[in-house]
Amino acid sequence: MGGIDEEYERMMYEARERASGRGRNEVLDYLDLKAANDAVRTRAVEWLLELFTAAAGEMNRAGAGLSLARTEAHRFRVGNSTMVGTRLVLRRGVRALTVEAGWPRAPRDGIVRGGGLASAAVSHFGDARAGSELLLIPDAHTEARWFVVEETGIRTELQPAHLRRHLARLLD
Repeated sequence: MGGIDEEYERMMYEARERASGRGRNEVLDYLDLKAANDAVRTRAVEWLLELFTAAAGEMNRAGAGLSLARTEAHRFRVGNSTMVGTRLVLRRGVRALTVEAGWPRAPRDGIVRGGGLASAAVSHFGDARAGSELLLIPDAHTEARWFVVEETGIRTELQPAHLRRHLARLLD
């Protein structure tokens, strides 16, 4: 992610140094937990984007003609919060499917709602109702899992069929 991640890592290092120098073990414990959660978030965001990228590759091998563009250090809104992460845009002509995934990096960015570690948004250019909101939920067995958040608030675990529906809509 370049500049944002480097700045974030520098700030975390400085916070650890200050806490260590002052004997603030509770702060060090918190920073260790935050680092562990950030590692889970990073792996989960990358996994989600890889799913879409791999599916687009399969479709391209079948002649779909999709182009892909990835943007790091991307900021996007989920509710009243700002997430920082990665954006993947799949295009076919004027149609576009955008996948944004990340988490708040600074206190001013807000929070991930619903007890999640990270958020993602899947959107279709020109068709806002076709989009989906995803939430990364901690899981004791697999670190974390992505869930689709329905308008009713019901959460359904992300399944391959969900991705296929988004990609099929892009190709319509």
